[in-house]
Amino acid sequence: MHDAPPTPLAPAPEPLSHGLKQRHLTMLGLGGVIGAGLFVGSGAGIAVAGPGIVLSYLIAGALAMLIMRMLGEMSAAMPASGAFSVHAERALGRWAGFSVGWLYWFLLVVVLAVEATGAARIANSWMPGVPQWAWVLVFMVVFTVANLAAVKNFGEFEFWFAGLKVGAIVLFLVLGVLAIVGWLPAASDFSGEPVGLANLTGQGGFLPNGWDGVVSGVLAVVFAFGGLEVVTIAAAESEDPARNVARAVRSAVWRILFFYVGSMLVIVTLLPWTAMEPGQSPYVAVLDALGVPAAGQIMNIVVFVALLSALNANLYGSSRMVFSLAERGEAPKGLLAVSGGGVPRRAVLASVAFGFVSVLLNLKWPDSVFLYMLNAVGAVLLFVWGLIAVSQLRLRRRIEREAPEKLTLRMWGFPWLTWAALAAMAAVLVLMLLDDGSRPQVLWSAAATGAVLGVAWVRESRTRPE
Repeated sequence: MHDAPPTPLAPAPEPLSHGLKQRHLTMLGLGGVIGAGLFVGSGAGIAVAGPGIVLSYLIAGALAMLIMRMLGEMSAAMPASGAFSVHAERALGRWAGFSVGWLYWFLLVVVLAVEATGAARIANSWMPGVPQWAWVLVFMVVFTVANLAAVKNFGEFEFWFAGLKVGAIVLFLVLGVLAIVGWLPAASDFSGEPVGLANLTGQGGFLPNGWDGVVSGVLAVVFAFGGLEVVTIAAAESEDPARNVARAVRSAVWRILFFYVGSMLVIVTLLPWTAMEPGQSPYVAVLDALGVPAAGQIMNIVVFVALLSALNANLYGSSRMVFSLAERGEAPKGLLAVSGGGVPRRAVLASVAFGFVSVLLNLKWPDSVFLYMLNAVGAVLLFVWGLIAVSQLRLRRRIEREAPEKLTLRMWGFPWLTWAALAAMAAVLVLMLLDDGSRPQVLWSAAATGAVLGVAWVRESRTRPE
């Protein structure tokens, strides 16, 4: 595609509010990737990898940490509400910023429907008299109002939501370790004796399905790390974006990996991996085995909060992304209206409007129309991550030449680890193509990506000088 002249490294002043504090960003970085995918979806990974799921999470988590570090480097040097979309435009041209921005927006508003519907199902199980659609309406209205009011409202919601999720993980780890060392009754025997390594080495060993199982586990869990990108979008609305995003990234990456890998290690140590039932949360299984009263309902509450947290974050992220696109002429200029409090209200309403459409499609045609939409964004995250890595490769050299003082947070092992991350993402895509269950997601996502790239090419052609 036609490469536009390099855009200036210095970002234009943002008209948005700067109401987010360091504690908001730090907790957003920690809680942004702790969601229902971990609390419930991790069971699918254990089913295919056995205890080897620990290695699967290590591999997937290492990739996510590298992406987070790349994002942190670019966002600390060039904070912007469009984050990686702006970085892609500066590094590769308008086509890249347009493509990654719209694909990410589409991803968020489609996934938003899954989260709203999931939370509504849990609420409906507590209060069957209120129909599921009514719960969806309540959630969407509440979070739309919160996002329209002021950015600090989004920050406070996410701070407490993320705090509850982090607290739940920490408590789970403490109980699990106490059970493993024999201070609490363990799952395999309730005598209070230490569990030892029996569950790690029994039932086929640590890798019961070999390395193929570990690889399948990576495919099952890698997308659970999606969501870490929002912290770099939010950083542009903090008082000191460059310093705050650097601190948030530094504090988040290792703790996220610790929470994920640590909790998986506790689960497969305490319980035989063969005892996991499809669709059941492994966290509930462990809490039940430890005799925690109402473990299922406790975890339902945690998952409910996790879903609402993700809904809130996705509404925020999608509105800021489409606002940034409008700023750069890649979306209708009417979305640039900003309230007196610095909130892009039309961008919020545009995002929630499409979110409502997605929810309705999910409620009405979950196995047809909405399934196609969901498949169309299934592998988009890897495309976004890939462009983040390519952008970092190009921008790092440019920043070193033009403004080296802006590199307050540096990517580890540059450029080798960036290339390694790109190779890992390519490998995941190839493995998904070879997997019967994942192949439709790759094909539909490739079609969606191709369509957006086609629109970007047409736009470039129209603006290209003769």
